[in-house]
Amino acid sequence: MSDADNLKWSYEMGADEAISEEAQDRSVKQEKPQEEPKKTSVISPAQNNVMASPRAVASGTRQVADGCASLKELEEAVRGFKELSICKTATNTVFADGTSEAEIMFIGEAPGAEEDAQGIPFCGASGQMLDQMLSFIDLERKKNFYITNTLFWRPPGNRRPTPEELDICRPFVEKHVALINPKLIVLVGGTAVASILQSKDGITKIRGKYYDYNNGYLESAIKTTAIFHPSYLLRSPGQKRVAWKDALLLKHYLIENNIKF
Repeated sequence: MSDADNLKWSYEMGADEAISEEAQDRSVKQEKPQEEPKKTSVISPAQNNVMASPRAVASGTRQVADGCASLKELEEAVRGFKELSICKTATNTVFADGTSEAEIMFIGEAPGAEEDAQGIPFCGASGQMLDQMLSFIDLERKKNFYITNTLFWRPPGNRRPTPEELDICRPFVEKHVALINPKLIVLVGGTAVASILQSKDGITKIRGKYYDYNNGYLESAIKTTAIFHPSYLLRSPGQKRVAWKDALLLKHYLIENNIKF
């Protein structure tokens, strides 16, 4: 195959991120570099690094989240976080979009390629579909809802976030929810459901129902529901009818519970 064919095949397989500044010929045997003397160090939760265990890194993010008293402080902390490998392969930190004073908060999975390029959640094809669907029930991110993800950086190849990545970012997400303090959380897709509600039930069982969500930063539980991820609807257009029904039920819930929109 030509070099162009090799690049195309690699991209389709999900290898769309460069991890070295120079190309390497893997067919040539590489000389093993001499090992440097091992250094001993102590990794504390507050000063962790990429070699720390996921539990230690998560403990560190918890301490950072504990110290954030405002949305601005949390955003600065998230943008300064570099302890995950995906932080280094991502183009942008994708924090949030919409109206922070809104009473409705949407939480999705992780940024895709377009979101990573622009630094805005749900701005690609699936995000445009979500915006269009929500506009039919009078919801607009610039007017009456806030939107973010369970992960702030794009996983290479648009793969699903790993459980370790979600665990490490969860303290940031929990503090994010507490600082926005919405009256309703809408989870977008199965990954968000698994991360936020810690539920093993799939999205098909969760959608259309309302749950009490709580975390250590909240004074009281917040009602939470779920909808299909728009990327799923793009792949399965036959489910759009179900998604439209969920949207109408969502609007009815907002009206019945005096949630501003």
